[in-house]
Amino acid sequence: MTTFTLAHLAEQLGAKIQGDADREISGLASLESAKKHQISFLSNPKYASFLATTEAGAVLLKEEQARDFQGNALVLADPYLGFARLTHLFDDPRPAAGERHPSAIIDPSADLDPSVHVGPGAVIEAGCQLAAGVIIGAQCYLGRDCRINENTQLYPKVTLYRRVQVGKDCIIHAGAVIGSDGYGFAPTPDGWEKIAQLGGVVIEDQVEIGANTAIDRGALGNTHISRDVKIDNLVHLAHNVRVGEHTAITAQVGVAGSTEIGAKCMFGGQTGIAGHIKIADGVQATGMSMITGSLDQAGVYSSGTGLQPSHQWRKSAVRFRQLDELNQKVRRLEKLLAQQTDKNQPQT
Repeated sequence: MTTFTLAHLAEQLGAKIQGDADREISGLASLESAKKHQISFLSNPKYASFLATTEAGAVLLKEEQARDFQGNALVLADPYLGFARLTHLFDDPRPAAGERHPSAIIDPSADLDPSVHVGPGAVIEAGCQLAAGVIIGAQCYLGRDCRINENTQLYPKVTLYRRVQVGKDCIIHAGAVIGSDGYGFAPTPDGWEKIAQLGGVVIEDQVEIGANTAIDRGALGNTHISRDVKIDNLVHLAHNVRVGEHTAITAQVGVAGSTEIGAKCMFGGQTGIAGHIKIADGVQATGMSMITGSLDQAGVYSSGTGLQPSHQWRKSAVRFRQLDELNQKVRRLEKLLAQQTDKNQPQT
C-alpha cells in the first residue's frame, strides 16, 4: 500500500498544512466515507455539512473553509484541482516499459522504441512508428503506417485503422475505434455506391478518448482532434470533423461530417450536432441539445424540453402541435386590433 505523509502531499500541491504534518495517508475518499488513513476534499458547497462528521485523516480545503475546521487540512486555492493531482499518486502503476508479450504480432518493418510495452494478442502492422513510453494494451490493432508519440496509452482492444496519427500523452480507452470509414455513399438507381474514405485521423497531444468511441477517417482530408480535447465514452465523430483545443465532449454525443467545433467548448450528454456547420469558441450545450445550424457566439445553449409528470407532458405535447394554429390566430387578432386602433384615431 502506497503511503505518504501530509507534509509530502502538501509539497506536491504547494499547499499549506493545518494540523499534523506527519499524518500518514494511503488513499482518497469522499467526505462521507473517508477513514483516518484517507484524504478527502471539499469543492461543492452542498457537501459542506459532512465536514462536521467526516473521519478523513485530512481534507483539502480553501482557506475560508479551513478556518472553522478542527481536523487536519491542506489549504489551497482549488481543492478539486488538488484532488485531481493527488489521484495520480494513488493510481495503479503503468505496465512495465519494454515488455513484449510473445503472442503479440509485430511486423518487422514497424519501428518501436525499446521502451514500448506491447500486451498479449496485439497486432502492429507494417510501417507503424511508436515512440518512447507508448503502451499498447492486450488485443489492440494498429493498421499500417500508424504513428503514436511519447507516453500515449492504448487500453485493451483499441483499433487504429491505417495512417492514424496520435500525439504524446494521450489516453485511448478500451474498444475505441479510430479511423473507421466515414458514412459516404452516392445514390444510384440501383442503390448506393460506396465512396472510398481516403483521408486519415490526426489526434494532437494530451487527448483522452473514452471507451467504445468511434472517430471516422476523413473522406479526403483528415479528421482532426486538437490538443487537450477530452472525449467521453460512446461518442461518434464523423468524417472530417475538426475539434478545437480544450473542448470537452461527454457521453453519446454525435457530430455529423465536416463540422468545425471551436476551442473550449463543452457538450452535454446526447447532444446532436448537424454536419457542415461551424461552432464558435466557448460554446456550451446542455444535455440532449440539438444543434442544427452554425453558432457564431460563445454562450450556453439548450434545446428540448425538461422532464415533467407524464400527464402534464401529454398536455404540453398537444399544445406543441397547436402552436402554428395559435400563432395564426394571434396574428389575425393583432391585425384586427391595429385596424380598430386606426379607426379610433381622431381625424385631423
